[in-house]
Amino acid sequence: MRQSRQALFAAVTTLFLTAAYIDVASGQSRTSVHQTTLEEPNQKTPEVSTEELIKILESKSDPVLDVRSAKEFAIAHIPGSINIYEKEMERVIQLFPDKSTGMVFYCNGPFCGKSKRLSEQLVKLGYTNVRRYQLGLPVWRALGYTVQTDLEGFRYVIQKDKTAVFVDARTKAEFTKETVPGSANVKRGEAETANEDGRLPHLDKGTRVIVFAASAADARAVAEEIAKKAYWNSSYFGGSFEQLKEARLW
Repeated sequence: MRQSRQALFAAVTTLFLTAAYIDVASGQSRTSVHQTTLEEPNQKTPEVSTEELIKILESKSDPVLDVRSAKEFAIAHIPGSINIYEKEMERVIQLFPDKSTGMVFYCNGPFCGKSKRLSEQLVKLGYTNVRRYQLGLPVWRALGYTVQTDLEGFRYVIQKDKTAVFVDARTKAEFTKETVPGSANVKRGEAETANEDGRLPHLDKGTRVIVFAASAADARAVAEEIAKKAYWNSSYFGGSFEQLKEARLW
């Protein structure tokens, strides 16, 4: 499973980086990898770049919809997005009856057809402001941005993925008192050291890493540092350690 994840990541990253540059010989300037899109021919709905998506999420100007399954969303999703499965078009229509409403869809990257199918169906119904982040979750992660894991996703991982690494970002005293079994203690500012001393799997960057803390904000801060150390399969739990305890996951 890990090898297949790494192969997919490598393929998507290679494709993306190849498409990210404009021909310098023609005299045109280069485009930042954050500013490019997939640019497939004959697209029926426009794309947004990673840079544009970040601005949309920060301003909350348009809803960003993850159109993958509920389980996939729970395991990992772009923070600030909401989950509506691609086959739940009626739910989209109920939530956004105004056909001029701006919406951005994403799914599992360049080779995933979910966002294309749903956006094209909505265009046929008269929606005029539907866009896609077709680069999707794989490229978002490849660029070093973190993702969020919900409670059901955490439950799935702790039960099903015996290779996963859990990171407790709380204080040493809190960690020593009680933690998720097998967790490593990595606090804010320690990702560099943890990458070298064995707390993080230095030689296997594709290992699933989930950070939790006393709050989602604390977990996210550490997860962002870990993602920047090339752990592209990392995420943070969008709740608190107390919520994990209450759920009796161990």
